[in-house]
Amino acid sequence: QEKQVLEDLEMPLVRRETETLFQEQPEAGNQYLEDALLRSYLKTHLPPKVLEEVNQDLERFGSRLLTKIKPLGWECELNPPVFRQYDAWGQRVDHISTCSAWRRMKEIVAEEGLIAEAYERRYSNWSRLHQAVKLYLFSSFSGGFSCPLAMTDGAAKVIESLGIPGSLKNAFDHLTSRDPKKFWTSGQWMTERRGGSDVANGTETVARKQPDGTYHLYGFKWFTSAADSDVTLTLARVADAEGQVKQGSSGLSLFFMKVRDEEGKLNSIKVQRLKDKLGTRQMATAELWLDGAKAELISAEGRGVASISNMLNITRIHNVIGAVAAMRRMLSLSREYARKRVAFGKLLKDHPLHMQTIARMEVQTRGAFLLAMEIVRLLGLVETNMASEQEQLLLRLLIPVAKLYTGKQASAVVVEAMESFGGQGYMEDTGLPVIVRDTLVLSIWEGTTNILSLDVLRSLTKSQGRVMAVFFSTVQKKLELASSAAKLEPAVKQMQDAIGSLTRSMQAAGSKGAATMELAARDFSYALARIYAGALLIEHAARPDASSTDVSAARR
Repeated sequence: QEKQVLEDLEMPLVRRETETLFQEQPEAGNQYLEDALLRSYLKTHLPPKVLEEVNQDLERFGSRLLTKIKPLGWECELNPPVFRQYDAWGQRVDHISTCSAWRRMKEIVAEEGLIAEAYERRYSNWSRLHQAVKLYLFSSFSGGFSCPLAMTDGAAKVIESLGIPGSLKNAFDHLTSRDPKKFWTSGQWMTERRGGSDVANGTETVARKQPDGTYHLYGFKWFTSAADSDVTLTLARVADAEGQVKQGSSGLSLFFMKVRDEEGKLNSIKVQRLKDKLGTRQMATAELWLDGAKAELISAEGRGVASISNMLNITRIHNVIGAVAAMRRMLSLSREYARKRVAFGKLLKDHPLHMQTIARMEVQTRGAFLLAMEIVRLLGLVETNMASEQEQLLLRLLIPVAKLYTGKQASAVVVEAMESFGGQGYMEDTGLPVIVRDTLVLSIWEGTTNILSLDVLRSLTKSQGRVMAVFFSTVQKKLELASSAAKLEPAVKQMQDAIGSLTRSMQAAGSKGAATMELAARDFSYALARIYAGALLIEHAARPDASSTDVSAARR
């Protein structure tokens, strides 16, 4: 009997060695078909003929994401870039090696026209929206390739804004190509040792003019994302005949540079090391010495900051899209998990508190999505010369507002969503920690929250306050659309109260001088984001075909 008891005690231990965790893996399907908000937004805004074609393309793309792109993205995570500084014989080679999946991702990006779509303008002002939606669907499966795309889009935008001069026509064609063999990616080399946002005082790189009209650049770029790119835009100070340079932002000029020469050798660039980052490990970020790198001056001398501003606007919009995509991806998986996971005798979806938490994340994600689409819609109008002066002012304000707010939103939402999986959310092989790590950078890249809050204040000053009049009138028009919807009355009332509170706060801070306005900049920018996102939620819920979910989201 004693022997039998001992055997019975041992059996559970034996079984535990062979059993796996008894939980079903959450698996989302075609991201386009499952995103009801995205589809209803496109149905509401796109002309019927455009909607028909875009719908077919996005459904096909959603299937490709699931079957082809998602596995490549995971392979990029498992095989980050490797830096080899010397070969076996001691020769310096400075070779950054990326995995085959990363290189294949670049080909797919070209095939799908993820940059080209915005510049071909097949759908006029709606082309930018079409591109943005594909980027939104692509982002969470891209294996980090969304970052080089942002800078490539930004570089193309700068060249287009310069009128595509003859010397840059070839580069523009490569950056916007659909041919994988011709497609180029671009870097954005601005950050130096003294920091990133303060380029006026932090840029030490010097440009020396050569007899042939080109320039040789000398300096140290401390943080260069997508260091394996084909070309880059960078800032430097032009040295005069005596070798002196002008300090401050008025001393900065913008340069275009190929990373490698025709023989495939680095363009007088030395790689010091790859950065050891918290996230976005799939992408090579490096410290680079420019030791006479050949470059072309593409801005007027001393107008580098103004010329690169178009690139910053585009990369910030990409940042917003990436933030919304991360929220949607984590939330989709969390909702799917709630339909499968049993705890305390019932599915998670049948626990009211759990579903309340998911509902709150859903509202945040919906508001951020509509804010992102609004910015892209306005950008499309500006790019096709269809935007009014008021719409141009509004876009200038909303880009930093949306970037700073969605960056913070995304960090909070993805961490909350990770928690909804319990301990499984903390396990590396689920892929969930990857999304969390990669999301945390979004409040830092392309301007931190405080830097962008100050940029919001600058937009007010530069427009002499006109932008706020445009902001309030636009919000009021959106609220008026819901005036006849009884279910939305409480939401409209809350919005009116928020507008009144913001107006009073602005008046109080403004009367106390610039220092008080600066202290209030962050809260002020948050208020702008919440009010505008709230107005968009209400506007969307006021549609005749709005769902009960749309109405619930607006009321929250």
